[in-house]
Amino acid sequence: MPTHDPTAGQRPARLWDVSARGRATLDGLEHLVGGMGTAALALVALTLLAAVALAGLTGVGLRLAPGGLRVLRAVANRERARLSRWGPQIIDPDPVPDDWRGAIRQPASGRELRWLLTHATLGLMLGIVGLTLPLRAALDLTFPLYWPLLPDSERAGAVLEIWDAYDLRGALLVSSMSLLWLALAVVVIPVMARFQAWPGRRLLSADPGTDLALRVAQLAATRAAALDAHAAELRRIERSLHDGTQNRIVAVNVLLGAARRAVARDPATADELLERAQDAAEQALAELRAVVRSILPPVLADRSLADALTGLAAASPVPCAVDAEVPGRCPASVEATAYFVVAEALTNIAKHSQARQATVSVRRTDDRVLIQITDDGRGGAVEDGGSGLGGIRRRTEALDGVFALTSPPGGPTTMNVSLPCGL
Repeated sequence: MPTHDPTAGQRPARLWDVSARGRATLDGLEHLVGGMGTAALALVALTLLAAVALAGLTGVGLRLAPGGLRVLRAVANRERARLSRWGPQIIDPDPVPDDWRGAIRQPASGRELRWLLTHATLGLMLGIVGLTLPLRAALDLTFPLYWPLLPDSERAGAVLEIWDAYDLRGALLVSSMSLLWLALAVVVIPVMARFQAWPGRRLLSADPGTDLALRVAQLAATRAAALDAHAAELRRIERSLHDGTQNRIVAVNVLLGAARRAVARDPATADELLERAQDAAEQALAELRAVVRSILPPVLADRSLADALTGLAAASPVPCAVDAEVPGRCPASVEATAYFVVAEALTNIAKHSQARQATVSVRRTDDRVLIQITDDGRGGAVEDGGSGLGGIRRRTEALDGVFALTSPPGGPTTMNVSLPCGL
């Protein structure tokens, strides 16, 4: 009879915990090292402000105060940008006023000065300690490789200043101490990283109401982009109907009138005119269908977004691989925008990139659809180069989405679009 192992289901969870703990430690170490960099800048800014304060005793420092506070603002904004990459965004305050009274009385300046005092001392110390732990673990781990080269004075008390390491046994004992330093690093580095970031989160955050004001401004810009995109779409449809379909239908009407007049006197000519009228009517119908498909592709109504994008990739002149996982259906406006983004991007790749391969990845994460389009072309794509990237941005921002383009010279080009789908 087979026995049941009660710990079998716990082993993957334990492995996952170890992996998560390792990632948290590396992430915390990266935080500490980045914070140590801004702490070094804060120490320089603190020295500069101390010199300005001393100069203020003679009256000269008042003229220098706005410049010193601008240096403080630059360092604080760098810390804001660093913290925003690892958590909620911290909004930069208004610029420092030119007059010294306004610069000193600005509420953000007082909070930044308190942050400067804390981060230049405690933040720098935490960064140094956090970096020392893994370095000490690495040195102890490799101690058996270089201990014969060390003088006796450095071998004495090599193990916590208690045991000597004059032989290989002592060297191995030093090496085993690396496990202690690693365990200590795993435990304390994430805590130290949070503690280092805490003053910045508390003192560098924007004034109450700033987030709301920024959100209102973003919504106003989004509304304007939506109206512009709507107007541009109406103009495109009007041009397509006026310059294409309408001309075809007028031609059909003219040909039918000519054929009607020629029926009695020249049936052969009438038959030829009717054939031309039929061709013109078919062309007008084809152009009308193209206009309808550009408004809302019927393929999205009949099939899923993933299937529609696969069809787009199959028709692309550049070989394109599609990796789409979009469970369920999104709002029609979101699917139409995603379809337009991919279609326009593949058209740009075929026209401008000289790429040999393209990749389209679509994922649905919580309430957003994430689209990434990559090609191995020559790069150097810009929005104002007439490539249609500006239209993609407007379409994306009209739905309160996010558009990002990375295209260094020589490639590769990567376009990331995030669309909200929890509407």
